[in-house]
Amino acid sequence: MHKCQDIIDVFNACFKIDLATELVKGGEEPIYLPATPYYPYHRVIFARGFYASALHEISHWCIAGQARRQLVDFGYWYNPDGRTQDEQDEFEKVEIKPQALEWILAKSAGFHFNVSLDNLNGDLGDIEDRTQRFKRALHEQVKDYLKNGLPKRAQQFSQALIKFYKRPPLAVDEFTLEAL
Repeated sequence: MHKCQDIIDVFNACFKIDLATELVKGGEEPIYLPATPYYPYHRVIFARGFYASALHEISHWCIAGQARRQLVDFGYWYNPDGRTQDEQDEFEKVEIKPQALEWILAKSAGFHFNVSLDNLNGDLGDIEDRTQRFKRALHEQVKDYLKNGLPKRAQQFSQALIKFYKRPPLAVDEFTLEAL
């Protein structure tokens, strides 16, 4: 059973002191908030107490550089559900790396990963073709991360999850296109 308090505890043990960053269960929408003079910690806030949302938001945080971690939501735009095909193409380009990390972190925790195009009401064209292309790109990015190394914070968190959940080390052959 994957409890939100467990991922909060593991994340905060890894990063609250050293990087002044905490994971927080939030409301309807996820958000990243940098520290302020009134609150000393950066906050990765995940949606509605969903474990998968925590993994996804942590993945974005693991990729964000120092300058982006000083900006609300890392300074990124977000077009909500209902994107055009061009907007969706751009969205997918920026989502490959975080979703690849999310898959790795999910596997580190023994948690099921679901690919998300995050555009249920948009104009996606041939949805099956688009989904397959995105899955192939994710699979390639995961293989690249596992071959060449994860970002430092992602590696640290992956190892902490593996230890917490008593999981075996990650292996490339666990990450198959068919599993997506």
